[in-house]
Amino acid sequence: MFARREETEGCGQVALVLLPQLVYPPCGQGPIGLAGNNSMPLRSSVSKGAWWGGKGRAMVRVLLAALYAVAGVLHLALPAPFLSITPRWVPAAPAVIVLTGVAELAGAAALLQSWSPRLRQAAGWALALYALCVWPANANHLLIDLQRPNHGLGLAYHLPRLAFQPVLIWAALWASGAFPFKRD
Repeated sequence: MFARREETEGCGQVALVLLPQLVYPPCGQGPIGLAGNNSMPLRSSVSKGAWWGGKGRAMVRVLLAALYAVAGVLHLALPAPFLSITPRWVPAAPAVIVLTGVAELAGAAALLQSWSPRLRQAAGWALALYALCVWPANANHLLIDLQRPNHGLGLAYHLPRLAFQPVLIWAALWASGAFPFKRD
């Protein structure tokens, strides 16, 4: 993929044109069109603050923090559903449910804080490990539901949930900056 930079007349802003698409510059003027001789590889034209590396990472971080904060509150306020899907081999299940709620809230807060990148990275590793550790409870929930006459929430709920677990692990590591996932 190639891109070129064009300065938009009259507003002093630079528009990044991805080829072969037409892109509208920031000032709302007409489309720039396809690149000519001044094309350059996209990798060299995307700065450190580009959407995927800057704003995208921040958006995923906020989304994850919201998800884990809600889950943490639910673990503390309504532990019964979580206890019902906890595998029998988990010792002191009620205490584990409370601790997971506290861990989710702490992880969410650490993801959102801006004064310590190391704390944010530690939260990324902790939430990634947490997502890995709760995978057996999610699989157990699937097995419990499949044994019910009406199949509970069904495969349409459980299979995407189980398949999404690696995405949660990756997202926690990437959004926190714990693992950079560079594309060089």
